[in-house]
Amino acid sequence: MQIIDVIRIPTSGPGDVSGLKALIDQGRVRPAEIVAVMGKTEGNGCVNDYTREYATQALASLIGRHLAMEPEAVEQRVAFVMSGGTEGVLSPHITVFTRREAAAPAGTVHPGGKRLAVGVAFTRPFLPDELGRMAQVHETAAAVRTAMADAGIDDAQDVHFVQIKCPLLTASAMNEALAKGCTLVTDDTYASMAYSRGASALGVAQALGEIDAPRLHDDILLRDWSIYSRVASTSSGVELDRNVIIVMGMSERSASAYVVAHDVMADAIDLQAVARVLARLGLDGPSAAAERVVNVFAKAEASTHALVRGLRHTMLNDSDIHSTRHARAAVGAVVAAAVGHTAVYVSGGAEHQGPTGGGPIAIIARC
Repeated sequence: MQIIDVIRIPTSGPGDVSGLKALIDQGRVRPAEIVAVMGKTEGNGCVNDYTREYATQALASLIGRHLAMEPEAVEQRVAFVMSGGTEGVLSPHITVFTRREAAAPAGTVHPGGKRLAVGVAFTRPFLPDELGRMAQVHETAAAVRTAMADAGIDDAQDVHFVQIKCPLLTASAMNEALAKGCTLVTDDTYASMAYSRGASALGVAQALGEIDAPRLHDDILLRDWSIYSRVASTSSGVELDRNVIIVMGMSERSASAYVVAHDVMADAIDLQAVARVLARLGLDGPSAAAERVVNVFAKAEASTHALVRGLRHTMLNDSDIHSTRHARAAVGAVVAAAVGHTAVYVSGGAEHQGPTGGGPIAIIARC
């Protein structure tokens, strides 16, 4: 029987680990029980957003000191997912997931029903010419199934959110691959972020049976927006060369004090989707949500149709600020207003993650 704890900690900067350190010193968090850390950093969320790497290294170093391990070894056991971009009212923070096994006979189920369960997994490193293609899709699907098993989740219907950190193509990696005669999915580093996110999301869809495998092929990536996952959230970064997977769901083999539910936002102002998730968790408004909600995880992007409910938006025409930054700010404000706090995890770039212009949303709350 597993017991998951989820703690949201505000940060004063990408390298700020003082909040987590204090909880470790107090005995509230045991470093050996940390399985995943998700964070929002105040970078630009683009190719050159090194706040993600900075935050990951700071966290891995802190945990490593307590476990007598090198930071690189910590990154092999803990799933770190740092998402850059805290535009608008979004507040920088980290969410720490710990897991321990409770003394219970094998096969024991929680008498109160299903509770929050969390599992992690990692793919192998990807070659540059595999990013944004079926190799990344299939490897991700296999890792998602491994993370489900790690969480003790048997039914795909019990998976409510799959967070993935995936790599991108840097200029140096692209040049090396091209020199070897490789063909890449794109010659644009920023576009590679989208291809990697999209392939990772389709891997989730394949693993959970959201799409028939024969429909998956290279040509649908970033072209057929009717194919998507309802629970995938993927984020690209320069700080890794493989996919890191965190599966959140419900399991009878969990004795956690938390539950999770999800829905899909149809567009950037879909407050009704947020309300539906809150209702499933027994929360009837911002005041109740502020007391019980630990964190919200959502995707955001500008609709490729350049419309929100029939009205034109200009996010795709802004040459100064990329549309993903506009979208994060808009969705962040909607979600924050619904739950009563601004330290929510909103990630930009929702390729094959919900319908165009929308995206999955999940909420973890205390029972």
